[in-house]
Amino acid sequence: MKTILPTEVQQKLEAGEAINLIDVREVAEVEAGHIPGVIHIPLNLLEFRMHELDKKTPYIMVCRSGGRSGQATAFLEAQGFDITNMTGGMLAWTGEVK
Repeated sequence: MKTILPTEVQQKLEAGEAINLIDVREVAEVEAGHIPGVIHIPLNLLEFRMHELDKKTPYIMVCRSGGRSGQATAFLEAQGFDITNMTGGMLAWTGEVK
């Protein structure tokens, strides 16, 4: 499983890189604060909404601490997607929060 540190994600965003972040937390968690521009797909709906994603597009998975996004990464990777897990999740995020 590929992983990326929150600081690396932040550097990519600050450099203006177009990255695709998917937040797999629950609605209330995302509403309480999220990285601007994320795609919100709760983990329990991922299986039913993965058709919205493009297998040619790389995605970075985000959750609260890295556990749920790790599950999502493993699941989507097995389906043939290019997925990376942001280790530490939002607990380790020091960048902008909306």
